[in-house]
Amino acid sequence: MLSRMSGINLARGAAIGVVEAVPGVSGGTMALVVGIYERLIAQGGHLVGAARAVLPGGRARPRDELRRLDWALLVPVAAGMVLAVVVASRVLPDLIEAHPVGSRAVFFGMVAASVAVPLRITGMLRGVREWVLVVVAFAVTFVVSGLPPAAGEGRPPYWLVGIAAAIAICALVLPGFSGSFLLLVFGLYEPTLRAVAEFDLAYLAVFGLGALIGLGSFVALLQWLLEHHHRTLMVVVAGVLLGALRALWPWQDDVRGLLLPDPSGIVMVVPALLGAALVVGIMLLERRLGTPAAADPQDLPTVPIPRVRHQPDPYQGRRRK
Repeated sequence: MLSRMSGINLARGAAIGVVEAVPGVSGGTMALVVGIYERLIAQGGHLVGAARAVLPGGRARPRDELRRLDWALLVPVAAGMVLAVVVASRVLPDLIEAHPVGSRAVFFGMVAASVAVPLRITGMLRGVREWVLVVVAFAVTFVVSGLPPAAGEGRPPYWLVGIAAAIAICALVLPGFSGSFLLLVFGLYEPTLRAVAEFDLAYLAVFGLGALIGLGSFVALLQWLLEHHHRTLMVVVAGVLLGALRALWPWQDDVRGLLLPDPSGIVMVVPALLGAALVVGIMLLERRLGTPAAADPQDLPTVPIPRVRHQPDPYQGRRRK
């Protein structure tokens, strides 16, 4: 039974790793689809607790937190994710380099369809405040995603790699948000895949350190936001996804300047629709398996609790005969 469950968890990890390697598809969404999202979030909390216990002033013992980890889940899931990312790193960089316009068209369709994830949670925007949040998030992301890539033709600076990894790890907490897409916005998607394919230990060490820092700081903040400001966070995510579509416009020059479609540009509608169909299919599978997106806690109906009047004991004060 243990080996069978290990195989299932290995397949779950591989599915998460595959979609996390593709910009526009969220590893958190796939974790919801395969039914281990909440368990992984709980395990992440224990890992953060163990890391904090190692630091000076830690109140708990690392051994206590590590004992609470579900290793039968974590080890095969992590192994499946690593194997899937390694395989994807051998295929995707050459494919993107050979077909840049078509690849961006596929990713554009994926991210455009992913906007439905936060919108499905929030529904219609409420009031001026939420519209302002969407517009501001859209504008900021549109400008940032249009900045020239800092990596250039050579190795990207390590400080940028660490920051990007710390932010991209948050995609595992936010369903609908793709870590690979964030790397693409930073101009680090292809360099990271090539570092995995070539086993660039220095690059991978910096990336791993940044991911650990992000896991220990940003993820805890995101968990708090999801619990206390769930709807506001989803509204901001919708604006970010819309603004970041600028980075995936199929026709761009080397410094991310937007170009007009070429005469055969109408053909790129097909890969864009295929990318959107993939994300929609994953969302439909998620809904069919009974793992819908979490509702906003503020939208849950409040059920009044009836007060029970205290009834005096009829036998109180009577003497025993």
